[in-house]
Amino acid sequence: FPSPSGTGALLLLLPVLLVPVALLAGRRRSRRTPPLSLLVVAGSGGHTTEILRLLSCLSESYSPRHYVLADSDKMSEAKIRSFEQKRAEMFSSSQFTLDLIPRSREVRQSWTSSMVTTMYSILYSLPLTYKLKPDLILCNGPGTCVPVCISALLLGLLGMKKAIIVYVESICRVETLSLSGKILYYFSDYFIVQWPALKDKYPKSVYLGRIV
Repeated sequence: FPSPSGTGALLLLLPVLLVPVALLAGRRRSRRTPPLSLLVVAGSGGHTTEILRLLSCLSESYSPRHYVLADSDKMSEAKIRSFEQKRAEMFSSSQFTLDLIPRSREVRQSWTSSMVTTMYSILYSLPLTYKLKPDLILCNGPGTCVPVCISALLLGLLGMKKAIIVYVESICRVETLSLSGKILYYFSDYFIVQWPALKDKYPKSVYLGRIV
C-alpha cells in the first residue's frame, strides 16, 4: 500500500489522539464531548514547527493546551504565542498556558553533566506536571520532553494522575531514533514514526507515513 502523507496521515493520527477522549467520555457520561487537558512539549529547531502542525488539526476538545519548553528557547515561545493568537480568532473559548523549565541538556554537553542537569529538570518538572494534571502529553523529540514525561510517569505510579503519552518521532529521523525517542520508546503509550525503516527496527512503534 502507498504510504500516507500530509493531510491524509494527519487524519490517521486522529484515532490515536482520540483514545484519551473516549476514555474520558466513559468517566464523564454527562458531557457529550469532554474537554481533554493537553500538555505539549515544544523544542528548539524544527520540533516546535512540527508539533504546531500536529496541533493545527485538533479540535477545541483538546483544551486547555499547556505548553512546556526550555527556559532558553525564546524562538519557540514566540511561535507558540503566534499560533495561539490565530487559534483564538477561530475559537473564542481557546485556552492555553506556557511554562518554562530548565533545559535538561545543551548541545554538545557532556554525558556526566547532562545527568545532573536532567535530574534538576525532573525535580523542577514534578510540581509543574502535578499542578497541570494533563490527560494527554504530546511530544516529538526535544530533550525537554524526557523530564516532563518521567515526571508524569512518576505521578502515575504514585496514583496521583495517569497521563497518556503520545510520542511522535521527528520527520528528520529516517533510520535512527533521537536520544529522547530511544528513552521514551519504552515508556510512551503510543510511539509514532514517520519512516518505514524505523518501524522495522522498533516493532512497538506505529508507522503512519509523513504526518508533518
